[in-house]
Amino acid sequence: MSQNIILGYGILGKELVSKTGWDYLSRSSNNDFNFEDVNTYKKIISKYQVVINCIANTNTYGSNKKEHWNVNYKAVSDLVELCNKNKQKLIHISTDYVYANSIPNASEYDVPVHNNTWYSYTKLLSDAYIQLKSNDYLIIRCGHKEYPFKYKRAFKDVEGNFDYVQNIANIIISLVNKNVKNVINVGTKKKTMYDLAKESNPSVIESLSENENMPKNVSMDLTKLEKVL
Repeated sequence: MSQNIILGYGILGKELVSKTGWDYLSRSSNNDFNFEDVNTYKKIISKYQVVINCIANTNTYGSNKKEHWNVNYKAVSDLVELCNKNKQKLIHISTDYVYANSIPNASEYDVPVHNNTWYSYTKLLSDAYIQLKSNDYLIIRCGHKEYPFKYKRAFKDVEGNFDYVQNIANIIISLVNKNVKNVINVGTKKKTMYDLAKESNPSVIESLSENENMPKNVSMDLTKLEKVL
C-alpha cells in the first residue's frame, strides 16, 4: 500500500496537499468521484494505508436535512466500513461545533453537545459512528478559517481555538505523521473571531453575531494536543 490519500480538495484539503504532496481525490481530480457512492472510489483508495477525510457539507446553517445527512453521516459510515475491510486507518476531520452546547474548554472526555443545526448534528453522529465502528481511526475536532480574513466584519462575541487553515494544517500533518489515534481537539490559543480577523485584515470592523444558531463559545481543552506534540 502507498501511504496517505486525502478525500476532498476544499480549503483544508488544498492546504494539506500543498504542504505534503500527498495524493488527493475530489471531483476536480476525478469527475466520476462521488463521496455519496462508495462504489465510485473504493478501488482508487484501496492502495493507501491512511485515508484522510476532509469532505463535509459545510452549509452550516442550511435547513436541508437530507443533504447534510447523506454527506456528513451516511457517506462517512460507508467510508468506515470500507476502511475496516481494507485495514486502513481513517482520519476524519470533525468540527469544534460539536462542543457548541457543552461546557467551556471542553475536553475529548466531556460530553459533546451540538448546536441547533443539521450540520452540527450530522457531524456529531459521524463522530459517534466512527468511535463505535472503526477499527483504526483519528477524529480531529477543529475550526479552520481561510487566510486572509475576507469579510468586512468579524464577531467579537464568538470565541474558540479556531485558527487560519495553514496553522491548523501544520498541526494535522504532525498528528498524521505521529500516528495519533482516537479523538483529539486541534487548535491554538483561545481567541475571538475578531481577534483572529485582525491578524490578516487590520481594517476589519468588530460586530456582534445576530444569528441565534451561531455558537458563541466553541473553546476546547488542548491539553491532549499539547502532550502529543
